[in-house]
Amino acid sequence: MTESTTRVALVTGASSGIGAATARLLAARGMRVVVNYLSSAAAAEQVVADIEAEGGRAMAVQADVREPAAVAAMVERTRAAWGEVDVLVHNALTPYAVKPFQEMTWDELGGKLDDEMRAAFVVTKAVLPGMAKLGGGRIIFLGTGLSRRPREGMIALGTAKAALTQFARYLAQELGPAGVTVNVVEPGPVDETRMASTLDTQLKQRQVAATPMGRLARPADVARAVAFYADEDNSFMTGTTAAVNGGMAMY
Repeated sequence: MTESTTRVALVTGASSGIGAATARLLAARGMRVVVNYLSSAAAAEQVVADIEAEGGRAMAVQADVREPAAVAAMVERTRAAWGEVDVLVHNALTPYAVKPFQEMTWDELGGKLDDEMRAAFVVTKAVLPGMAKLGGGRIIFLGTGLSRRPREGMIALGTAKAALTQFARYLAQELGPAGVTVNVVEPGPVDETRMASTLDTQLKQRQVAATPMGRLARPADVARAVAFYADEDNSFMTGTTAAVNGGMAMY
């Protein structure tokens, strides 16, 4: 693949978990990958080192994806180094409260909604001019099965991600004529992530028992679904949601 045709992927929140697995996989499939992180510089640099050790190309770039100036600077740095962003994987997870609704304040619920949508809005706005120049692109948002199947204490995250999924559908409708596809990957519980560390053993055992595949998802399982949507040949699927949950929920 020549310098001029190498595709560029920006993966937000890519220093660990699903984001790191996605960055590694996209790089292994020939893309140049921007490993975005907020505060975990050493972890992000390790992801870059892993990619480069396998012959890929990557760079770590710090940016708070809720801040337009920071995101614009990240996209400009990418453009200067490698050109326009072909693929946006928006994976960064902003903080949220885990508690019942009756104990929750509006700042906790409304703040998560604002953070979730602000970040998606900001990163999408930043990459679209470049995708217009390229004549198309791929946008993949990371959702959660909690937006469809409520779990105790997860109202802030589940509600915010449900809003993100509907946002993606509207974008898919609007951006389709420009050759930009917009899809959502919606994992169930995922092992080896920060969220998984909040699960108690009994809950995890119940979740595994409810999963026909007999285990929870791993970051690599989710990354492969993202890579499918990111593929250059996958040009006619848009506005869809892929559930990566081993059959725990079927819809």
